[in-house]
Amino acid sequence: NEVEDVIRQLEHRISRVEGVLRLEKMITESGGKIFATNGKRADFHTTMKKCKEAGGSIATPRNPGENDAILYFVKSFNTYAYLGIKESLIPSKFQFLDGTQLTYTNWYLHEPSGKGEE
Repeated sequence: NEVEDVIRQLEHRISRVEGVLRLEKMITESGGKIFATNGKRADFHTTMKKCKEAGGSIATPRNPGENDAILYFVKSFNTYAYLGIKESLIPSKFQFLDGTQLTYTNWYLHEPSGKGEE
């Protein structure tokens, strides 16, 4: 019973923290995944480092819901977002950072162009 009480207390505390972060537009979720931001602008490598320090990884949209979760931050903070993808050895073809092939994309027409508006 003591363990169950501790678990309930922790669940309650986590729920309160999540509520505050949602109000501040710092987290959102999709498909059981939590997407988060600190709201600060940074370069790609700093973004990767901060994600790792937080115990996560840079966002890699794998379906429309995850894409919308990332877009939520882009719209809320009126900024861009780095994604966990890179151009492959074949120009204009992209892949995940680990080298695996993309299974979902949502590029604008005639993108990616490499001009930062993909």
